[in-house]
Amino acid sequence: MTEKLLPMTLPACPVSIELDHLTRRFGALVAVDDVTFTVTRGEVVGLIGPNGAGKTTAMRMASGFLPPTAGRARICGADVQDRPLAARRALGYLPEGAPAYGDMAAGAYLRFIAGAQGLRGRTARAALDRVASLAGLAPVWRQRIDTLSKGYRRRVALAAALIHDPPALILDEPTDGLDPNQRHEMRNLIKTMAPDKAIVISTHMLEEVAAVCTRAVVIADGRIMADGKPEELARLSRINSLEDCFRTLTGAGKAAAAGCG
Repeated sequence: MTEKLLPMTLPACPVSIELDHLTRRFGALVAVDDVTFTVTRGEVVGLIGPNGAGKTTAMRMASGFLPPTAGRARICGADVQDRPLAARRALGYLPEGAPAYGDMAAGAYLRFIAGAQGLRGRTARAALDRVASLAGLAPVWRQRIDTLSKGYRRRVALAAALIHDPPALILDEPTDGLDPNQRHEMRNLIKTMAPDKAIVISTHMLEEVAAVCTRAVVIADGRIMADGKPEELARLSRINSLEDCFRTLTGAGKAAAAGCG
């Protein structure tokens, strides 16, 4: 059966992102192993772990870009495999690397994305004005994407994820390539959006979690090691530090993680 497109006006959905026993195998390698958690509107969840922990693979399955070996992912109740159009209409996804058409100007590219999302006329113009302001793109609006700095290319990619004002956001390393001032601006933007959206941030930067996240999900070797408020996880560690908790759970000594479990 062909899936019907949802209207552009999206219903409110308190539980916006659901990962239900997600597993992904690549041959003998288990990259993601039975990952389950939900994100409700108003939450900013930091999915944190070392490089190779399975963060990006989990986010690709949650966004529908990679099919799971087992388990389900849902965006606003729409299964990303069974109802991909409905799920993607409700989701803004900022992937790691975020490819774009480098020969297009930033503004032209975002107009193209707006059209692909079904935005037309005044609605499209209002959406373009909104994301240009949010992402600070006015200085480079007419500049080719392949001539932009890494930081500005990241901003263009974020604007593309936000242009249809989705209720759910998955941001993979959102501050990658940004300088300290730009990171501060990005964090403030996430905080501004947070009350009305469910947001997952995949990162290995603990300061990012402390700055913007209401919850932290620690992942290592494809498995969830801890799930709680950043300050709660910090209190569970011996020196009252989120970094100490992270190192205990994901480092060489994670087998002895009794103090942070």
